[in-house]
Amino acid sequence: MTPLMISALVFLAVAALVGTLAVVFRDSTPQTVARLDLLVGKRSREADKTQDILRKQAFESDKKNLLESITPKFLTPQKWFEQADCHYKPSALFGVGLLAGVIVATGTVLLKAPVFLAPINGLVALSGPWIWLWNKRRVRLNKFAAQLPDALELVARALRAGHSLGAGMHVVAEEMPSPIADEFGRVFEEQNLGIPIEDAMRAMCERVPNLDLRFFVTSVAIQRQTGGDLAEILDKIGYVIRERFRILGQVKALTGEGRLSGVVLIALPFALFGFMLNTKPEYIEPLWTTDVGKKMSAAAIIAQIIGALVIRKIVNIKV
Repeated sequence: MTPLMISALVFLAVAALVGTLAVVFRDSTPQTVARLDLLVGKRSREADKTQDILRKQAFESDKKNLLESITPKFLTPQKWFEQADCHYKPSALFGVGLLAGVIVATGTVLLKAPVFLAPINGLVALSGPWIWLWNKRRVRLNKFAAQLPDALELVARALRAGHSLGAGMHVVAEEMPSPIADEFGRVFEEQNLGIPIEDAMRAMCERVPNLDLRFFVTSVAIQRQTGGDLAEILDKIGYVIRERFRILGQVKALTGEGRLSGVVLIALPFALFGFMLNTKPEYIEPLWTTDVGKKMSAAAIIAQIIGALVIRKIVNIKV
């Protein structure tokens, strides 16, 4: 590779870094300056209201910025961001992934690795922020599911003490940690703003795709139409959830060895292939340059898929 080509790639990587950081972090400066001006008295409350209107108009125009215009539609899952409690914009996350992809691809070329590895490594780096978002969403939903039985028992105690359902949700928001405190607190605030509590709870089900939560919301809706002891209903739902978590724990303990074996057996061939592809590609080049190698690769992939499905069927026990 010529020195001119190396210089051009380095320039493009640095330019992408500077441009992405400028677009991602440029929104915080005007807000900080405005707040400081308000504190020192340079701006009045009336001017602040006018500025709010202008800021809303600027927000509408800001939707057409560079990163959002180039972000693919399938990479803007707004519901995923809400469920993960992620306060970054989809365009910002895509920009970080794009920057990481450019840097990794440039580094692959500079390290004199095979040229065809640059786009592969770049795509892997591009998917990094979205894998982080998926994992953040998974952790938050699992934590919510673990906190739900305690929250239902707390609401039931509040109902027995003479409080309303909304007040019981406010107790959960005050006494329990996030994320369940955030969701129940949001329902309580929406109810105070005049939204019917059934609609607010259905919106919570949309934000948190949890089957046990749907049972809770459905039981509340039925109780409000037919009557009954809601506290006793919530106690029974909490008991069922706890028993199911206990059984799930036993199932995970009994199937732990099989699940770990499946992960190792499925990931090891791909990890070894990636390692050899980056270190000594000529060693595995016959896998896609010869007829026998192509047939062996196709058979190995099919066997991996069948094996993954069989292992998943064995260790995935419905409770």
